Amino acid sequence: MALVRSVRGFTPKFGDNCFLAETAVVVGEVTMGNNCTVWYHAVVRGDVHSITIGNNTNIQDGAVIHCTYQQAKTVIGNNVSIAHKAIVHGCTVEDNVLIGMGAIIMDHAVIGTGSVIAAGAIVLPKTIVEPGSIYAGVPAKRVKDVGDDMKAVIERTARNYPMYAEWFKESQ
Repeated sequence: MALVRSVRGFTPKFGDNCFLAETAVVVGEVTMGNNCTVWYHAVVRGDVHSITIGNNTNIQDGAVIHCTYQQAKTVIGNNVSIAHKAIVHGCTVEDNVLIGMGAIIMDHAVIGTGSVIAAGAIVLPKTIVEPGSIYAGVPAKRVKDVGDDMKAVIERTARNYPMYAEWFKESQ
């Protein structure tokens, strides 16, 4: 069973049909929408500021979602996929975004709607990622627009993770 814990008087709140893997950790001031999934060894730690997550968002294995005390809350939109071992910290991620494996998004960055952050990219503090852009590298820079093929990947990934969660629910 996942570790869900109150901290500083805040208890995580979950929408309908969320899935938390057995080793997931969700603590503190966290509000999660419907059909969200938090996978193995992922941590969503709202101990020092709030974390708000929209609907149909998946937080994959080993990802860390956190914030900065009294300075930077974390807001994640709808249909967002945060891939394995990514770090999303004190920033805003708008709707229909794919954050690649091992990417790092730092405080006060804003990831625009329909964007992709490539695997391993580091988005520096206060970076504004234009909607519909692909950012890659260290530090992350705009490399091109999101094309129709990548839009389909963003949609498919967000749609598939609730389906994957059903497989795990069936085996319990």
